[in-house]
Amino acid sequence: MKLARMKLHIKNGRVIDPANGIDQVTDLFIADGLIAAFGAAPSGFVADTVIDATGLVVAPGLVDLSARLREPGYEYKATLESEMQAAVQGGVTTLVCPPDTDPVLDEPGLVEMLKHRARILDGANVHPLGALTMGLKGQSLTEMAELTEAGCIGFSQAEEPILDTTVLLRAMQYAKTFGYTVWLRPQDAHIGRGGVAHSGPLASRLGLSGVPVMAETIALHTIFELMRASGARVHLCRISSAAGLALVAAAKKEGLPVTCDVGAHHLHLTDADIGFFDSNARFNPPLRSQRDRDAIRASLLDGTIDAICSDHTPVDDDEKLLPFAEASPGATGLELLLSLVLKWTEDERGSDALPRALAKVTSSAAGIAGLPAGTLAVGAAADVVLFDPDARWKVERRALASQGKHTPFLGYELAGQVRATVVRGRVAFQR
Repeated sequence: MKLARMKLHIKNGRVIDPANGIDQVTDLFIADGLIAAFGAAPSGFVADTVIDATGLVVAPGLVDLSARLREPGYEYKATLESEMQAAVQGGVTTLVCPPDTDPVLDEPGLVEMLKHRARILDGANVHPLGALTMGLKGQSLTEMAELTEAGCIGFSQAEEPILDTTVLLRAMQYAKTFGYTVWLRPQDAHIGRGGVAHSGPLASRLGLSGVPVMAETIALHTIFELMRASGARVHLCRISSAAGLALVAAAKKEGLPVTCDVGAHHLHLTDADIGFFDSNARFNPPLRSQRDRDAIRASLLDGTIDAICSDHTPVDDDEKLLPFAEASPGATGLELLLSLVLKWTEDERGSDALPRALAKVTSSAAGIAGLPAGTLAVGAAADVVLFDPDARWKVERRALASQGKHTPFLGYELAGQVRATVVRGRVAFQR
């Protein structure tokens, strides 16, 4: 059941809106689900609720470019209800979900059903990616126009590479014709197949099969050649290596219409964090070397990386509490995204560190997805997060609303506690 949207007055907060260059202590007024005004109340405005944000940052709700909600088909790992609650608890108001559900999001009816479920729950805004090929099998293209009408904002293969580059070229030509964005995670279909860790000394010592960096760079070379041939716009998901980022930087310099993101965990962790076969540290792509991690941080600063995502992938105990090589990759991330972004800013210098970092999970991410989100402009949808940048919280299973309780950050104490999340003018979460 949808709840009534109230008139909100958020007072005395540090309002940071990277999209509009705003960073000041002021008041924010919300009415009819929209941002109504800054500073002074609109004429005749009478607030139903006043929130005192003294000492808090007031920012656009976070936009997460990769969050698996596990519906339909994998409800034993998570449900739409649990993950949308996790999102608002983490200050995330807009979610982009990959198509690798069961069944795969390759038909309009499935997309419409998912959107309908999300509307009924009335939580975070959910925007699906449609499958690029039927069943993600890499053989026949989906009806992208119909999927777009059903609510898809782009097209992806999730973790399934396309073996036949002719099929990928045709998909990109189709996407170019209609102005769609193709979302690809660069991974060669053969090199590193079956690998579970970054190819390097650590994987060798642990006896783990490796995924070399060239699995990423070979795929990037192919994608860029196909972009030159087709003119398609491509978003690269979860770049993981220094060599891959160098190729992305060169492609951007060339003028190719390409953007890229990185998973929040890759900002902080390396393959050394596998430790003694900690399956919580198993990811796709794998955690790489310290050199790669340092390159990711540098590339965020110089603009090569456009956005940070949670890469939220809830996994149940039966699939995670296994030997490292047998465990399912992925971790919960929705509730950690803000804190991991803030943790990155702790290492940066300058008064603009926080606004620049927030841009990577608000305005820049929204721009990639082509969504009118990630901004506090007057007239924009009132998706807002209020957080205490200095309050610390401990990452514990009981603290997570997500049905997925596995993360390599369990036991960590992180800064940045969400105090309230407003979605379309409604207070969806408050502590």
